[in-house]
Amino acid sequence: MQGLLYACLVAIGLWEDESWHVLSARHVQLARDTGALTVLPLALEMHSASQVTAGEFAAAQTLIDEADALTAAAGSVALTDAALMLAGWRGVEEAALARIKPAIRDASERGEESTITLAEYMTAVLYNGLGDHATALAAAQRSLEHHPSKAYPKSLVEMVEAAVLSGERALAEAAFEQLREGTSLSGTDWALGLEARSRALLASGPAAERAHCEAIERLGRTRVRVELARAHLLYGEWLRNERRRQEARDQLRTAHELCLRIGLDAFAERAADELLAAGETARKRGAETSDQLTEQEGQIARLARDGLSNPEIGARLFISPRTVQYHLHKVYAKLEINSRTELERVLAGDHGAAV
Repeated sequence: MQGLLYACLVAIGLWEDESWHVLSARHVQLARDTGALTVLPLALEMHSASQVTAGEFAAAQTLIDEADALTAAAGSVALTDAALMLAGWRGVEEAALARIKPAIRDASERGEESTITLAEYMTAVLYNGLGDHATALAAAQRSLEHHPSKAYPKSLVEMVEAAVLSGERALAEAAFEQLREGTSLSGTDWALGLEARSRALLASGPAAERAHCEAIERLGRTRVRVELARAHLLYGEWLRNERRRQEARDQLRTAHELCLRIGLDAFAERAADELLAAGETARKRGAETSDQLTEQEGQIARLARDGLSNPEIGARLFISPRTVQYHLHKVYAKLEINSRTELERVLAGDHGAAV
């Protein structure tokens, strides 16, 4: 089973998103089937990280919760990497930093450079989403400093975007050259899609447009939905700057809707701001109705409406009470309510099967 974990790491290094997903899912299943409880938390975390990249945040959170429960029961050190990724991509600053800062502090004490590299990378993702590109650039640089080769590819992607959008073109060009050395060798749509998206930020005119379109086409063939959403956003921003407002609105609307569906809160707000600048008001998250709740959110909302507690809902759906609370917060935001006591009013006519 150790070979499967190594194979997942190789798949990530080669930018093989489909292989990463299949191998990590197989690792989890094999650990379950054989009762390998010491291996299962690592397998769950690896598969959770794959789900985060695919934009399946609810599934990722469920896997993280299970891994946390197993490590707590065994009295071992909790795993942090997948939780860091999820927090950074969600883009809620306070919640993300509450994960990132302690992780960096603890990893520094233990000398775990890989965790610091990842945590700083997720800081860069967080602040690129929030539009604070100077802070994102500094975080990407720190991530690279802690990487053994000083060239962590994913941080280089963040560095290109942050540097271009904060006016540090020379830094962006240098980062892109480092990035291209790895992505061009890989040749996968994930790698070449991110290379094209980064190249588009440095190009102008028809060359920039070709690169933006290539990024969307390539990333659209992958499982990496978080990066596809950003590709639409960056193309929309470029089109708006080119004064092609209708085309910009089309791309920005796509980016905004995709970010909302995934749960990329910071990037969704960035897309909404760009849409407003392009002459269109983005649909508010709260404008959704119960018809737009995901299947799992609908199940949880109905069970909560019917009076079940979070532990009772968790037991019914085989998820943790913390995951139930996370989904209820999303339900409240979508339905524009503040507590479970209001669910009876907004779901009065919704009596679908809860399980």
